[in-house]
Amino acid sequence: MSEKTIYLEGIDPMVLYGIHNVAMEQIRQAFPKLKLIARGNEIKVVGEEKEILRFEEKMHEILDFIHHHNTINPDDLTGLLSPAYSSAKKKKAEEDTIIFGVDGQPIKARTINQSRLVKEEHRNDLILAIGPAGTGKTYTAIALAVRALKNKEVRRIILTRPAVEAGEHLGFLPGDVRDKLDPYLQPLYDALRDMIPFKKLSTYLEDETIQIAPLAFMRGRTLENAFVILDEGQNATVNQLKMFLTRMGMNSKFIVTGDVTQIDLPRRGNSGLLQAMQILEGIEGISIVQFGTEDIVRHPLVRDIVDAYEKEKEDKEEEKGDNE
Repeated sequence: MSEKTIYLEGIDPMVLYGIHNVAMEQIRQAFPKLKLIARGNEIKVVGEEKEILRFEEKMHEILDFIHHHNTINPDDLTGLLSPAYSSAKKKKAEEDTIIFGVDGQPIKARTINQSRLVKEEHRNDLILAIGPAGTGKTYTAIALAVRALKNKEVRRIILTRPAVEAGEHLGFLPGDVRDKLDPYLQPLYDALRDMIPFKKLSTYLEDETIQIAPLAFMRGRTLENAFVILDEGQNATVNQLKMFLTRMGMNSKFIVTGDVTQIDLPRRGNSGLLQAMQILEGIEGISIVQFGTEDIVRHPLVRDIVDAYEKEKEDKEEEKGDNE
């Protein structure tokens, strides 16, 4: 008889064991020749060496499934425990999924340009994702970052935004500096909560595996082995964007998202994103993905609202031209 202890690293044991240990009992029934003792994040296995090895292989597949899907249901577990289970077949069926959200739902590219962003992330280390509100630029970028972290392609995720007011003033908000800045960074937290279980996300934020900070805090840093996303890039000045892009270290991916129709800087011409779109185009390793109203995935009215504002802008420009 042999004995071995398997440690559940990086997952919540309750997800594996199930309510009232129902899932653990299902696993026990699949290995009747073994004695399994589950306590906390450890499973003690007693039995013949050959059976223990078979159990280890199967547990590796189960834990890998939970790691990527954040959940497991009885049907999933039945399939995984089946001798006919094929991880290659399962992988093929999930090819178009970026990651799985906290409820196990697949997060996929939903439009042509979201799919293009996913493909360009494979090919290039710097991507500018430009387009109107509601096109899923930031959400898709964060999903790609979480996938890279899960696959251990990077060691950390860094999310940043310029703290530029859109009509409000930081001084009017209560609290210290962090309290004043958090509202600007809230959309980034919201996306992460969709993709990473609360307990694990809290750990990542505490140990700075995931860092969320204003753009000004990037100065002087070299960002290596990191997936870095600058959101609302249209509100970064020319100097700020140059500073940010030159933070890129070895084995890093940078994505800059922005909507050049919503520049909140005092002077539109100061937008670093507008300049970057012109001077960086054509450089090998850099890609520019242009989103349009056809990519809007929010409420159907958002597309009509964006179109209406664009039309009003065009009408004003035409009227100005006629008057000159």
